[in-house]
Amino acid sequence: MAEHVYKMIELVGSSKTGIEDAVQNALNKAAETVRNMRWFQVVETRGYIDSNQVAYWQVTIKIGFTVDE
Repeated sequence: MAEHVYKMIELVGSSKTGIEDAVQNALNKAAETVRNMRWFQVVETRGYIDSNQVAYWQVTIKIGFTVDE
């Protein structure tokens, strides 16, 4: 395995469907401008309540990506 230097960013993704979709939405948006994404870490999960029902999920993630040489 090569030695890499990583940088981390923190994003919040949301979804009406569920936690996994919220993570994927954040990853998809990051992929528009961030190269070399390698891993993510779920830092926080929360939801919004409307009329006693889960209206949508929010997931805070950290994304690690390798810094170009």
